[in-house]
Amino acid sequence: MIAATGMAEPAYFPAAAVHTAKHKRRIKLNAPRHSILVRVTHWITTLSFLGLLVSGVAILLAHPRLYWGETGTAGTPALIDLPLPFLLGGQSGWGRYLHFLSAWVLVLTGFAYMVSGLATGHFYRNLLPSRTGPSEDAFRTYRAPQKLAYLAVVFLLFPLMIWTGLAMSPAVTSVFPELVTVFGGQQSARTIHFLITNILVLFVAVHIVMVAVSGFIRRMRAMIRGNA
Repeated sequence: MIAATGMAEPAYFPAAAVHTAKHKRRIKLNAPRHSILVRVTHWITTLSFLGLLVSGVAILLAHPRLYWGETGTAGTPALIDLPLPFLLGGQSGWGRYLHFLSAWVLVLTGFAYMVSGLATGHFYRNLLPSRTGPSEDAFRTYRAPQKLAYLAVVFLLFPLMIWTGLAMSPAVTSVFPELVTVFGGQQSARTIHFLITNILVLFVAVHIVMVAVSGFIRRMRAMIRGNA
């Protein structure tokens, strides 16, 4: 375009636009990756799960055999005979106490997480698989298999683990016998409880590996202070 002076206008150089784009990206990257409630419940759940795992092993060592049905004793055939030392009685006293305490902490924490996730749209926004591919900020989002795995853990495996745990409690089943009859007996509930625990342990192991591969420091920083 020729101006009134007869001189050509200088070409537009998009330096300001580039600067603005970088500034917006910086703001986006520094935005909270995880809300304070997600971070707090994540670490409480982590500690609770460790408590459940340690105490569960202590309880299991007191009788490392799994049965199916209502009853199962040392003198009856086992469905699964685990290759573990048989410490009848063992350390199940403190193990049961820690297991019970950790379980209730996990239940209350999980309930708060689920209510908040549903109320704020966290599950819909961050965990439901989207039809679009990963963006340039892919490290800030989960891929479809990860999202499905998290949803399965939150809405299927953890509730089922809690259910089977309650089904092994005579005090609870005396009031709500349907909790255990649906599984066919307390020993069936115990076996299912054990299998779900192994799946969750595998999930945690894969989760830790993926965190390490995708940038351990950055991911940990996001889960501690909220942004990457």
